[in-house]
Amino acid sequence: MDLVWVLVPGGVCRYGDEGRPRDIPPLRWTATVLTADQLGVPGEAELPLTRICHQEATELAAQVGGRLPRSVEWEWMAAGPARRRYPWGDQPWRPELANLRDSGIGGATPVASYAQGATADGLYDVAGNVWEWTSTPVMGGGYVIRGGSFASPPLYAQCTFLNAAPGELRSRGIGVRAVRDL
Repeated sequence: MDLVWVLVPGGVCRYGDEGRPRDIPPLRWTATVLTADQLGVPGEAELPLTRICHQEATELAAQVGGRLPRSVEWEWMAAGPARRRYPWGDQPWRPELANLRDSGIGGATPVASYAQGATADGLYDVAGNVWEWTSTPVMGGGYVIRGGSFASPPLYAQCTFLNAAPGELRSRGIGVRAVRDL
């Protein structure tokens, strides 16, 4: 899949479970998590590029002309102005919507395999398949990761759910989606 940038209009994100208002500018997002093919590096062409630490994710996002999103920007992209519960809407997860633990697949799938689970703006695999690094730091040298992975329960696919990982972690369950300022 070619690298495609999708415009997500700005607005006020009611961030987190408490719904704290945060202004978000319009941003361009990669339609999928980055793949080896999109980056021109060795690896399985259409699978998310994983086993990259936070620093490498930052460098890869810059390589394609973007940056890592902040956690609040990621949530706005995932939930939208309607504050969807899941990237695809408010209906509960079903196997055709996202690659999560209960799918029984046990590993990453090619990007954009779950078209029914895309956001209203046309971003794929925002929930499931692999977690996505953000630029938002947490105590202890880690960073917020969003979206859940193939090993996550459906709860983790909710737009307000966040997790954290050590910055040096190289997991087969964490990838990178880039964002560009306009």
